[in-house]
Amino acid sequence: MVKQERAARTRRSLILAAAEVFAEEGFVSASLTAISRRAGVSNGALHFHFDSKNGLACGVEEEAARRVRRLTVLAGADGPPALQLLVDSTHALMRGLADDVVVRAGFELSGDLSRVTGVDLRGEWRCWIETVLQRAAAQGALADGVSYADAASAILAATVGFQVLGARGDKDWISRRTLTGFWELMLPRLAARDALDTVVTCGSRCVVGVPEVPVEEPV
Repeated sequence: MVKQERAARTRRSLILAAAEVFAEEGFVSASLTAISRRAGVSNGALHFHFDSKNGLACGVEEEAARRVRRLTVLAGADGPPALQLLVDSTHALMRGLADDVVVRAGFELSGDLSRVTGVDLRGEWRCWIETVLQRAAAQGALADGVSYADAASAILAATVGFQVLGARGDKDWISRRTLTGFWELMLPRLAARDALDTVVTCGSRCVVGVPEVPVEEPV
């Protein structure tokens, strides 16, 4: 049990260190030596848990995906209407990108064409947006003539664009102010009039981003 706990701590340290190095230097420039040094472990310990740099990057993506999925669990009948859920979750994602290096690195790795991706974070994000917009359509919350698929493409492009621009160092792109401005422009075209009057563009609840929780060991 003690060895298992030590191994789990080492793996968590490696994923966090890798996320930090990948976010700072990019996948191509990052070295395993720098990652193991940041984690405070030997290269041998790193290779015990991950067989390659790409394998380590996949581990970061998988943990980032788990954290993002916690933001995008579809609320039940007692939850907010679909459009408000969409607005709230995009705010939470932007906060996660700003405050959680694992989420930030995961999205950056997912868009890196120099490697084989482990988890398609952008693809998962698009599927979730489409699912919520389908729910909004069923609730009668979309404006006449609006295609949920077209709307999903626009929202995906905007949010991923904010992520890419924010990754270049200008955090204003992933700020609450920027995303609120986007929704103020987007919602009058997207939402039916009755639904539009009820959506809070800055988020209807305190958006705290992705919680820093221990990396779960694979079963």
